[in-house]
Amino acid sequence: MLEKTTRMNYLYDFYQSLLTPKQRSYMSLYYLDDYSLGEIAEEYSVSRQAVYDNIKRTEAMLEEYEEKLLLFQKFQERKVILQNMKESLNNNTSKSGILNLLDSLEKLD
Repeated sequence: MLEKTTRMNYLYDFYQSLLTPKQRSYMSLYYLDDYSLGEIAEEYSVSRQAVYDNIKRTEAMLEEYEEKLLLFQKFQERKVILQNMKESLNNNTSKSGILNLLDSLEKLD
């Protein structure tokens, strides 16, 4: 569950501008502020089921955006490459090794 929450938080960060204000609010309250479905329902004077349905639809939309745009995947790949570059610099890796990592970084875009 923690892994799903972390993933949804990242996807929300990348794609929140593509969501409606209501979707942003529900997702923010649920994933970032740790509100329960009941608390969100009470806040918006809707049923718990309505909140649940909205969150599930929004999660599916976020996953669909990621499937098409790959912003989160590229972010993760960049993070790994940058970590490898740091390690390479600390280990005095050859210039060609670092250039290979830079090439990998450029290919992500």
